[in-house]
Order: sequence, then C-alpha cells, then structure tokens
Amino acid sequence: MTNWLNTPIEMQFRVIDGLTVRFAQSEDRDDHALLLSPWPESLLAFEPMWARLAEHAHLVAIDLPGFGHSQRRDALLSPRAMGEFIISAADAIGLASPHIVGPDIGTAACLFAAAAHPARLRSLVVGSGGAAVPLQLNDWVQAPDLDRFRRADPRQIVAGALSGIEGYALPGAVREDYLRSYEGDRMAESMRYVRTYPAELPVLRDLLPQIQTPVQIIAGRRDPAVPPANGIHPWLAFTDHDKRLQWIASIGQVEALDPRIVVAGHKRPDAPDDDPASILGGTKTYIRDFERSLSGSRSAQGLVDKMMARYGDLGNPYTLWTAAQAVFEQDQGASS
Repeated sequence: MTNWLNTPIEMQFRVIDGLTVRFAQSEDRDDHALLLSPWPESLLAFEPMWARLAEHAHLVAIDLPGFGHSQRRDALLSPRAMGEFIISAADAIGLASPHIVGPDIGTAACLFAAAAHPARLRSLVVGSGGAAVPLQLNDWVQAPDLDRFRRADPRQIVAGALSGIEGYALPGAVREDYLRSYEGDRMAESMRYVRTYPAELPVLRDLLPQIQTPVQIIAGRRDPAVPPANGIHPWLAFTDHDKRLQWIASIGQVEALDPRIVVAGHKRPDAPDDDPASILGGTKTYIRDFERSLSGSRSAQGLVDKMMARYGDLGNPYTLWTAAQAVFEQDQGASS
C-alpha cells in the first residue's frame, strides 16, 4: 500500500497482455470504473477526485502502455490498437461492464473500443483529446521524424505541457512522477501515438454513428481544441482561420455520437445541458458568423459590433472582445 499524498491507494505493477503495467485500485464495489491516464501525465492525474469517486465505484486507474510508468509496445501506439488493449485490461482485471474514463489520449481509444465491442462497456467519459484532423499538435504529428524531439530535454517538454494546467496546484510529488514518466526516450516515443491520428481518426469518424455505449463528453473552459459553448460567447482568442475550421469539424465528430447531454466547458450557469443540437449547432453557427463578420470588418470594434448585433443576448462579452483584438493583432503581425 502506497500513500498517495493524503489518499491511501494501492499502487502496483502487473503483467497484462505481456506488458508490465502500473495501476492503482480502490476497494471493491458493485460498479467498476477504469480510469485511463492522460498524456503527458500518469494515473496520478486522478488523485484530486479519487476519494469521492471511490465512494461510488471500484476504481482501477492504469498508465496505458508507453505512457506514465507502463512498459511500451510500439504496436499499441495508436488509438485503435490501444482500444483493444483497454478491453484486454478490463478482462485481465476482471471488470465486468465497467465505466471508462478516458481523457486526452484515451478519448479515441475508448471510442474505438466501444465501436468494436458494443456490449462490453457500460459508459464512456471522454474529452480533451484528438477526435478529428487536422490537429493543433501538428508540430508533433507532422514532423518528418522524431529526431528533434529525441534530442530535446524530455523534462522540459513535459514541464511545458504541465504549465497550461489551471485551477489546480500540482503537488510536487505528482509533478515529479509526471516528469519521471517520460525520461530518456519515453516522451519522444510516446509521440508515435498521436502521429497515427491522421490515418486513424478518419476511420473513427465513420465508426461513431454505430456506437451504442452512452458517452459523456467533457470540455475544459479554456480548452482551445473543442470547447463547445452554451449561452456564452465561445472563447476564440487562441484561434486562427484554420483552427476555427478545425473546431467546426471537431464539433461534427461530437454530433456524430448523437449525445443526449452536452455539458459545455464554457457556459452560463443556468443554461440547460439537455439540448445537444442547440448547443453544438449553435456553436458552429457562431463560429461561421464570426468568420463572415471578420471578413467585412476593418477593426476589432467593428467585428464586435457586428457580432453583438447577432449575439447580444450571450453572456460574457469580454471573450468576444478578447477574440476580436486577438485576430486583428494576428493580421498585423502577419503583415509586418
């Protein structure tokens, strides 16, 4: 038994499908939940919520192969292959019809698993992971090879990724676990996983309509990839034209899952979550209107005026003003 900060959790290694995998589990209960580590973190990412979740289900958190402190197998470094490993792990641990929590790299893998094994999983919680291409990780995905990343200090790469965490003071012991998870060539080699996205995510797109497993999608308020908005001006400040088009395409992937509930990461507190068509469709329409308004505006204020004429009832207009300033600063930088 290892004391995980103030939460006693049994941290172990075991062999699954011929690989040594690190995992942790809570006491047994009737319901089971398999928690998949995000990247470039480890299963310690679930520490803040572990005690509360353990009141309701038997938790098993694992570092997926090649991530965290689990052994790598190159053949598993793709979402479709990792989806099959998730099923193998559930079988090996004896998890009958588990809930799966698969943020980040787990998102596509969980969806592949649900598509291939319709009755095996009870539910999925996914989000903040690649579901459509092109991606904002293009530098990692499209680089000719991994040599540049192999030469870089992996601790600096991981530290840079961790610097974007907001609303949570990362404990020193957890940060060090993350940094040690990707020492040596482990960070560079783990990039092989996302480098398969251009080939695999279009395949996943075609499988989404046949997924019968209930899926809940989570989105961070400041997530620039796919942050659906509900009653609030979407946060467009970190986007350019291509990223806004990517955003629209990614929302289409969410729509293909036919969700019954969408809990937007950027929403008005009293806005309902049970109207997915309005939330997702409204976000796409807003982005398209932003693009049209931008093309006919000569200043940030002009863009804001046009958008407020259409969306004056949305909350937090500061985000619209910030986005308008950002896009005109981008244009000035490109022309200088």
